[in-house]
Amino acid sequence: MIESACGIILRLRPLTETSLIVQWLTSDSGRLATVARGARRPKSPFLGRLDLFYEAEMSFSRSRRSDLHTLREVRLRQTRPAIRGDLARLRRAAYACALVEQTTETETPLPGIFGLMRNFLDALCGQESGPQRVIAFELDILRELGLQPDWKQARLTEATRQSLSARPGPDAGLKLASPQFEEVRRFLHGFLIYHLGRLPKGRAAALAE
Repeated sequence: MIESACGIILRLRPLTETSLIVQWLTSDSGRLATVARGARRPKSPFLGRLDLFYEAEMSFSRSRRSDLHTLREVRLRQTRPAIRGDLARLRRAAYACALVEQTTETETPLPGIFGLMRNFLDALCGQESGPQRVIAFELDILRELGLQPDWKQARLTEATRQSLSARPGPDAGLKLASPQFEEVRRFLHGFLIYHLGRLPKGRAAALAE
């Protein structure tokens, strides 16, 4: 059965000399893996259409035997070259992928998280590409998972609690002073370990200036 979805590419890895495994984040089908057969050949129809953080309309044939499905078509919507051309942006995008992978199940509908990921990647391509945008993304993911911290009970200064409580909502940026940013960074370090079991890979690099 052939299905269609709008997806963001989270990971790519070789399967054979000519094929790739493409990990997607989609709204309706959640995280799923597809094999792009022949994608590494010079004349492949997938040529130029598969790279990290690309967003595309794609179709795939669902496998009955495994969780690796067959990619059929890819129609690009966004490529986000600004991320791949800047190491700091790349590290932040990679950390966001690791956070999403650690906090979600495969092939489970994730419309809220898909929207957050899309908006985060778009923000990285613009002026809101710094470490505070990463903290904002962490807060958005925690809220979506039902794990939003109770700022009234958190061991933070009153000024920091007020700044966090005043944030308008999901996808809004943060404007914390340096001491407040460091305070929230340390707080979420422990909070993520407590609720997720371990920190997603790449957090320190993603939060570096």
